[in-house]
Amino acid sequence: MSEREVVITGVGLTSPIGKNTGENRDSVSAMKTGIIHDPKDDLPDYLQYIGRVPEYLLPEDIAPKQIGQMKFLNRSAMFGFCAASEAVSHAREIIQDTEPGRRSLYVAAGDFTKIGCNDIYPALKDATGNKWETIDCEKLNASGLNKVNPFFLLESLNNNLFSFLSAYVEFMGPSTSLASLSPYGGNALELAYRAIRQDKADVALAVGYGSWINDIALYELEGLGILSRCKRGSGSFRPFDVNRDGFITGEGGAAIFLESYENAKQRGANILGRIRGVSNAIEFSPGNKFSVPEKVCKRSVLSVLEDASASVSDLAFIIPHGSGTQKGDRSELNSLMDIFNEQKADIPVCGLKPYTGHMGAASDIAEIITGMHAVREKTVPATLNFHAAEKRFSELKISASPQPCEKDQFLSVSYGVGGQSSTVIIEVC
Repeated sequence: MSEREVVITGVGLTSPIGKNTGENRDSVSAMKTGIIHDPKDDLPDYLQYIGRVPEYLLPEDIAPKQIGQMKFLNRSAMFGFCAASEAVSHAREIIQDTEPGRRSLYVAAGDFTKIGCNDIYPALKDATGNKWETIDCEKLNASGLNKVNPFFLLESLNNNLFSFLSAYVEFMGPSTSLASLSPYGGNALELAYRAIRQDKADVALAVGYGSWINDIALYELEGLGILSRCKRGSGSFRPFDVNRDGFITGEGGAAIFLESYENAKQRGANILGRIRGVSNAIEFSPGNKFSVPEKVCKRSVLSVLEDASASVSDLAFIIPHGSGTQKGDRSELNSLMDIFNEQKADIPVCGLKPYTGHMGAASDIAEIITGMHAVREKTVPATLNFHAAEKRFSELKISASPQPCEKDQFLSVSYGVGGQSSTVIIEVC
């Protein structure tokens, strides 16, 4: 089996801190958060802090036929589309010169945009007279025809963006759509990477998108006990801090365009980075699938280091998942402490989700893009809202301010419910 070098030649990012990669980069450099207070009468105050995308930038060259198909894309899928469009914007030539069957597309949807009854609420309200005791079916039918978007069910399908993008960029090679929570953005990137490395494709696009700010989603996540109580307002998302109490949700889209090194070199592309290694692992928690394993990402990190023929000392920094939960962050830091002690290394660690809120599958890829910019600027991004770690982790290099770095590689980790973790090492060019 031929295994080729895979490089990154395009990135795209739409998030609460910017409608493109440049704005996101500037916001992180300025230590700006996109988490805001979004008042709603029917939500407790601590659920009113979210990372909302204020605006997004659609491409200008959408064909009329495709504009009609966009009505099936919900708000969250639009973010993924914008990010994907930005990622491929500098690769039109290589895409056109590559057979459609040699173009791969992998889309990860962590989307809660359409859960709940928001779309049919107006019709239900009319049919019950706003008393919610009995329902008039005739009024429900009449109001449904006039007040309910006929496409609301179609908009809820998690493979809509995959179908639309495959037509928009004509990627007809090995492809798939993934729908779950973290670390599915990382899984999409790994699949795209392997498609090129194993010579099944010449170019590939990995996209992650999600929106976790829907009222129903907030209540469900709150029921799991993993959301912050937001006692410090928008500054309450505090990964790795001793006083952390959960995360704040967000929304966005992120995309990375990959191609073989041979193709990129031949066409004189601006190579942004190389994927040195990828890995996946699952750590089980006996008796409780929702519990966090004691060392959730140790095996995955060791595996990716082996895949990249690297050691911890070769890295500029590590970006853990950093959900801000007590058990989750402790498990990640326990994993890293073990590895640091075994390899007698000590490198910076940073958490990036407080900039945007947790964006689901979009966060996995967004953090890789942010890490690439940081390495290029020889800076370890600040971990917003961090003050002090637990005593056992007090020697780790975690800082609320940017730190200098010299190495050209970094490692990013994402983990999810059930103990699965995805890791990648990127060498920045």
